[in-house]
Amino acid sequence: MSNPLTETIPAVKYEVTVQEDGRIALTVPFSPGKRVVVFVIAAQSAEDTLADLTGASQSSTDFWDNPYDDEDWNNA
Repeated sequence: MSNPLTETIPAVKYEVTVQEDGRIALTVPFSPGKRVVVFVIAAQSAEDTLADLTGASQSSTDFWDNPYDDEDWNNA
């Protein structure tokens, strides 16, 4: 008996260029008639990705930069 919470879901990733008519063409490793879900997102340049990661890392450390936290840790 299979457990849907522990089953793995096969995934593939393709990087393609949109054609003149707005179409993309993919050959996938799934059987004909198999239902699939497709997510389409625009690719980011390496500079955009780095800026996103840098921004995320900086915003997540702002939580620790506050006088109340500093006082608690200094007195611990």
